[in-house]
Amino acid sequence: MKLVFRPVRPADFSEVRRITQEAYLHAGHFIAEHAYMRVLDNVEHRAEHAEVWVAEASGVLVAAVTLTYAGQPYSEIALENELEFRMLAVDPAVQGGGVGRAVVRQVIGHAKSLTVIEAISITSATFMQRAHALYESLGFQRAPGRDWHVPGEDVLLWVFRLELQCAHALD
Repeated sequence: MKLVFRPVRPADFSEVRRITQEAYLHAGHFIAEHAYMRVLDNVEHRAEHAEVWVAEASGVLVAAVTLTYAGQPYSEIALENELEFRMLAVDPAVQGGGVGRAVVRQVIGHAKSLTVIEAISITSATFMQRAHALYESLGFQRAPGRDWHVPGEDVLLWVFRLELQCAHALD
């Protein structure tokens, strides 16, 4: 499946919302009434305060991801010179076909193109084993010293980090 990775457009918002809802609900990470689902649903706010990117296959949206940087409203863990990606969602209809891997590879490629970015970070709940396997297979390493708990909940979030071998290091 050939994917096109591009910034979200306002016309994409409803489809990004659907993909994100279905991906999180299908995986059993949350129930529809969970407060975090409202955060995931607000694609408009994310697009205004972070970078939302989508993956298309044959003109159909199949995935979305949010990119953010230290100090920005959607950043939870990014340090200076680090890109953080969040809310990676792949349409359940195409899960298992390598779309998530392709999106993370695109995020890595994008990060390498940014001269100030030296690493990528991602937070993942301890119960998201499939995601952990994906990140580790692409070179991300656990950063347990940066793990944190969701405020007001008994949920531990793990941090994974990928140190970039920057092509621009010799610039």
